[in-house]
Amino acid sequence: MRTVKPKKFLGQHFLTDLSIAQRIADTVDTLPDLPILEVGPGMGVMTQFLMQKPRPLKVVELDFESVDYLRRTWPQMEDNIIEDDFLKMHLERTFDGQPFVLTGNYPYNISSQIFFKMLDNKELIPCCTGMIQKEVADRICARPGTKAYGILSVLIQAWYTPEYLFTVEPGVFNPPPKVRSAVIRMVRNDTRDLGCDDTLFKKVVKTTFNQRRKTLRNNIRPLLNELAPAADHAAFLADPLFNLRPEQLSIAQFVDLTTRVAEHIRE
Repeated sequence: MRTVKPKKFLGQHFLTDLSIAQRIADTVDTLPDLPILEVGPGMGVMTQFLMQKPRPLKVVELDFESVDYLRRTWPQMEDNIIEDDFLKMHLERTFDGQPFVLTGNYPYNISSQIFFKMLDNKELIPCCTGMIQKEVADRICARPGTKAYGILSVLIQAWYTPEYLFTVEPGVFNPPPKVRSAVIRMVRNDTRDLGCDDTLFKKVVKTTFNQRRKTLRNNIRPLLNELAPAADHAAFLADPLFNLRPEQLSIAQFVDLTTRVAEHIRE
C-alpha cells in the first residue's frame, strides 16, 4: 500500500517505532472512561493502538493525503476522521460537549499553539498527553528559578499538573527531527478559579517574560502604560517585588501580581 510522504511545511515527522507508539497511546489510560481525540494521526501509527481501547475515538488530520491513507487502511474509522485544522475547531462539538482526553504526536511547529488552545478549552480537556519537542516539554514541566521556566510553565501549571514521562530519540522518526522528543502528560489540577482575572493573568505572564533578563519593573511598565496611560506608576513599581525577574515568581506570586495590577489600574 502506498504510504504518505512527510511534509515539511506541516512539521510532519512520522513515528516508525511501534513499541513507542503503543507507550504513547497508553498514556491516555489515566482517565479511562473519557473519549479520545488524537491530533495529527498521520499514517495511524498511534491510532491503531488507540482503536483497541474500549472508548470513543476521533482523529483530526489536516493533511488530505494522510486522511486518504487512514480511510483506506482503517475503513471502520471513516465516520471518526475529522479533516480539519485542530487550531480552528470548535472543540465543544467534538463529542457533543462531553470532556475528552487529547493526545497525539503533535507537529512541533504548532505544539505551543495546541496547548494554548487546550487552556482555552480546559473545562473540556481534563487530560492531555502526547509527544512534543523535548525543549518544549522541559519548559512545560519547569519549576520556578530554572532557565526553562517561562510562559508555558506558568500558564499550564496554573491549571494542570504536568508530568515528563520519557524521552524519544530522533532515529525512530521518518524523517528524523534535528531535536530530541519527549512524551508528557498533563492532568487538570484542583484549581477552578485563580482568584484573579484570567485574561489579565495571561497578559501579565506573557508581558513579564517578554525580556526575561530584565526585572519585573522594566517588563511590566509598558503593560501598565497601556492599561492606565494617565496614571503615575512610580509608587506602585517601587515595591521590592519588582526587583525580581519573572522566572523567580511562583504561580501564586503571579496571581498576587495580577491582583495588584488590577487594583492599581482601578485607582
